[in-house]
Amino acid sequence: QLQPAESGGGLAQSGGSPRLPCTTAGSRWSFLAAAWYRQAPGKERESVAAISRSGTSNYADSVKGRFTISEDNTGNTVYLQMHSLKPEDTAVYFCYDHQIGVDYWGKGTLVTVSS
Repeated sequence: QLQPAESGGGLAQSGGSPRLPCTTAGSRWSFLAAAWYRQAPGKERESVAAISRSGTSNYADSVKGRFTISEDNTGNTVYLQMHSLKPEDTAVYFCYDHQIGVDYWGKGTLVTVSS
């Protein structure tokens, strides 16, 4: 079964700048958009950042100016660059790959921010 693969999670310090890569699951020709979601303990999953095929990106207000979503030249890897981490950024981060006719979710990677 195709599935995006996230990595880069772990323990990070407040103010840190980790980067989360995601290897997308589908083919480049059917790619429409990719996004990062997160789910904190006891909370619902929320959208963090998204990038479209054209390169347009958008962000949740809580991370705007601190996080950046991007993709590499092949379009097969999507990154979430995080800066100025806060303890409230602690969550499981999921990669979402939106393709023509099908969507893929990764299993998630846990980011724990220490104060």
